[in-house]
Amino acid sequence: MNVKFYAPQWGNTLPFDTFCENVKSAGYNGVELALPFDEKEKEEILKTVEKHGLEIIGQYWQSLEKDLELHAENYEKYLRNLISAKPVLINCQTGKDYYTFEQNKRLFDLAAKLSEESGIEIIHETHRNKSLYAAHVTQDYLVKLPDLRICLDISHWCNVHESLLEDQQEAVELAISRAHHIHSRVGFQEGPQINDPRAPEWTEILETHLNWWDRVAESHRKAGRTMTITTEFGPALYMPVMPYTQTPLANQWDVNVFMLDLLKKRYLS
Repeated sequence: MNVKFYAPQWGNTLPFDTFCENVKSAGYNGVELALPFDEKEKEEILKTVEKHGLEIIGQYWQSLEKDLELHAENYEKYLRNLISAKPVLINCQTGKDYYTFEQNKRLFDLAAKLSEESGIEIIHETHRNKSLYAAHVTQDYLVKLPDLRICLDISHWCNVHESLLEDQQEAVELAISRAHHIHSRVGFQEGPQINDPRAPEWTEILETHLNWWDRVAESHRKAGRTMTITTEFGPALYMPVMPYTQTPLANQWDVNVFMLDLLKKRYLS
């Protein structure tokens, strides 16, 4: 099967050209990132990505407005800005956890309209604080909206439900069947990100996530689709830190490259 891997720009502190050089050298296919509205700045980013032979996945996370009218207006602006860059796909942290079904549906419908107009797939991330913040809530959306496609970041649900979702198998299976993209961060019962997936104490939880991702991979293989994965372990404070010094317990870049190599061996060997 064909699998492509993307590095998160989130957390990068290096000059963007250096970051892209490192991304390419590590063996990634591209970068998942948000884009500025300033045309000159956006053009420079896109030229740098192209220079290093990388692809982009557009990322929308700026769902901050409480007022739905303003929220929808800005949502469309951000999506159109990402569409203009012709990304592989656009991954959205759509809506709010306190919006009603109909309010969030308005945003899903808007994204579907823009996707149809542009020919660029727009999917929606399972993320705390957003519309798809919990397994059972997402299940309801997926049942009622059969065309809805998601980015499966199941680490959030482990945190929200304070479990490895043992009692929500139906919701998990439905989400897996609708997953078009993966964020391969590993969550646990008390947080959305373990400190270091290389550490032996996390073996069982890492294997649980790998088994979920394996099932997404199998559904893509059967459908003949390319599978896309962003190794999205984040910086502090997603990355746990030491008290007082606030020193991260692991290096974000090293952890993400470990996940890249682990998943390449698993899916491409």
